[in-house]
Amino acid sequence: MAVLAFSPAQFVAGIPPATRAYTAATIFFSLLYYVLSWSGYSCPYLVLIPGSSIFYPWTFLTSVFVETTFIELLFTLLVIPASLRYLERLWGSVELLKFIAVTIAVSNIIAFALNWIEYIVLRLPVLLYGQQYHGQMALQIGVLVAFRQIIPEHQVQLFGVLKARVKTLPMAYVTFSTVMCIIGFQCPWIVIQFGWLVSWVWLRFYKKNTGDLAGGPVYGDRSETFALVTWFPPLIHGPITWLGNTVYMLASKFHLIPASGSDVEAGGYAAVPGGARAEAERRRAMALKALDQRLAGTSSSPASPSRPAASNGTSRPAASSTTSLSSDASGPKKPAGETDVTETVSGSA
Repeated sequence: MAVLAFSPAQFVAGIPPATRAYTAATIFFSLLYYVLSWSGYSCPYLVLIPGSSIFYPWTFLTSVFVETTFIELLFTLLVIPASLRYLERLWGSVELLKFIAVTIAVSNIIAFALNWIEYIVLRLPVLLYGQQYHGQMALQIGVLVAFRQIIPEHQVQLFGVLKARVKTLPMAYVTFSTVMCIIGFQCPWIVIQFGWLVSWVWLRFYKKNTGDLAGGPVYGDRSETFALVTWFPPLIHGPITWLGNTVYMLASKFHLIPASGSDVEAGGYAAVPGGARAEAERRRAMALKALDQRLAGTSSSPASPSRPAASNGTSRPAASSTTSLSSDASGPKKPAGETDVTETVSGSA
C-alpha cells in the first residue's frame, strides 16, 4: 500500500498564510450562511444588499466570503486558493491582501452606488432590497487580470477539452458577464465588469513592486503590453486611446497617480514579476551590440605607425583591445584575438 509523502496538516502548513486565512474565511462564512438560511433567518449582515448595507458597512468586504450555493463554493475552492497561492508567493502576503481588499471593496461600492442611482431613476424597491451581491466573481476576474499581466502567453486547458491562452480569458469572462446583464441578471454578474476595471487600475498604477534594478519601490506596470487599449479590438482603439489619455492627464494633474519611480533607461516602465531579469538581459544585449560595433570600428581603423623598439633592442607587439578584455587574472590566458564577450559584459553589468 502506498504511503502518502506528507500528511494533510503538512499540506495546509505549506500554504502561504494569506491564502490559508482567506480560504478558511470563505468556508466559515459560507457555512454560517447555510446554517442561518436553513434556520429561516435572513442574512443582511453577511451579504451586500443595497437597501440595508448602508447600516452594515462591513458587508462590502464580508460578502465576498459568502457563496450561497454549494456548487459556487466548490468552484471557488477549486480555483481561487490555488491562484492566490501563486500570487502570494510572487507578491508577498501584504500586497496580495491589498489587491484582494481593493478589488472586492471598490467593486461592491460601485455596484452599491449603481443600484441606488437606478432606484432614484426607476423607483423600483426591488433594486434595493431584492438583490444581494455575494461571492468571488470580482476577485475571479481580478486574478485573471493579474495572470494576464504576469503570464499572458501561457496556455491553459479548460475541463480537459478547451485550450486558451491566459490573455484571452479576462475579456471572455467580461463578455459573458455583459450577456448575463443584458438578459436581466445584473446581480451579481455586473461586479465582473467592475472587478476587471478596478483590478487593472490597481495593477497598472498603484501596486507596489520591488525594483531591484532601480534600487527602490516602483508602482504599477506602465508597459505598452498592459495598456488599456490592448484590451479592446482594433476597431475602437482610437476612442479608447483618447479616453484613456484624457483620464490619465486629469488624474496626473490632481496627483491621483503615484510616480512609477523607475529609471529612465528602463523607459519609465515599472518592474513586474520577471521584469528585472528581462531588463538585465536587454541591457546585456545592448552592451554586447555596442562592444561588437566598437571592436568592428577598431579593426577597420588604419594601423598606427610603428613605435621605436624597446631599450633592450627587441620589438614587442602591442596587445589588442580584444585580448585585454578577455584576460582574467584568476583563469587561464586566452590567445590574442580570441574574445570572451559574455564574461566581459557580465562583469561590467
